[in-house]
Amino acid sequence: MLKQKIVVVSITVLLAASSLAAQSLIESSSLIAEGSNTTGGATYRPAATVQNGPIYGPFSRVAIGGSVGTLGPGLQITTNINRHLNVRASGNAFYYSTDFTTSGFDANAKLNMVSAGISADIYPFHTGFRISPGLLVLNNNKVSGTSVAAGGTSFTFNDATYYSANANPATGATPLSADGYLHLNSTKPAFTITTGWGNTIPRGERHWSFPVEVGIALVGSPSINVTLSGWGCQDQAQTQCGNVQDASNSTARQIQTSLTAQIAKWKSDLNPLETYPIVSFGVAYSFPVRGGSGAR
Repeated sequence: MLKQKIVVVSITVLLAASSLAAQSLIESSSLIAEGSNTTGGATYRPAATVQNGPIYGPFSRVAIGGSVGTLGPGLQITTNINRHLNVRASGNAFYYSTDFTTSGFDANAKLNMVSAGISADIYPFHTGFRISPGLLVLNNNKVSGTSVAAGGTSFTFNDATYYSANANPATGATPLSADGYLHLNSTKPAFTITTGWGNTIPRGERHWSFPVEVGIALVGSPSINVTLSGWGCQDQAQTQCGNVQDASNSTARQIQTSLTAQIAKWKSDLNPLETYPIVSFGVAYSFPVRGGSGAR
């Protein structure tokens, strides 16, 4: 239901903005007919004027640019509809891997940020200020990780301390390992709203622009999943141990209960990311394209 409302609101805003901008275009580009004047029997009308520089026809110009921001490095392509409205498509991709230690686990984490969106850039004034509603139609932003707690190493879940079992061929015990995922994309598609400065299709003869953008993407609550495997113990002497995937083992049940509570805390700490911040800085180059109606 929320997704439907977001899509309906987005379409309504875009249609209203397009209609308003089109009306403004007609008004600003029409000839201003002054009252007829006569001098010595001759009739003349003042020359028509075009305000605020050239007006380019729909889809007559394209801008290609790059940006760096909180969604990762990205590419953007923009085309004009009229003086007050552009349509922009964007894509971002970023990968990063790092090693760290947390709660007794030696972990390798991978950040995978891949997204794509479309926005309507609305310029309500004759300046570079804009408002841009849109949709993040592709969102694969996530963090994944694998980790191992060496035998005898302590780890903590929900303020409770446990120990990774030493390898023991006789009992089949193996040190504890974990696989985890953090997804920042529970709402698909995600509504975005940004504001910024800099028109990537300048209304004069310039080609280069340096847009700045600030806003949010409503990506939904982060989802977290952690899966344990191996053996864990309640005491350092390793007298109370069990396979953490064995639901009949009391030690395993206790560890899994503590893990569930810990995940709930992590989700609570990360809930502010359901409104994901968008901040970007970019550069773009615009040029006329064949088939456009050109300046008029």
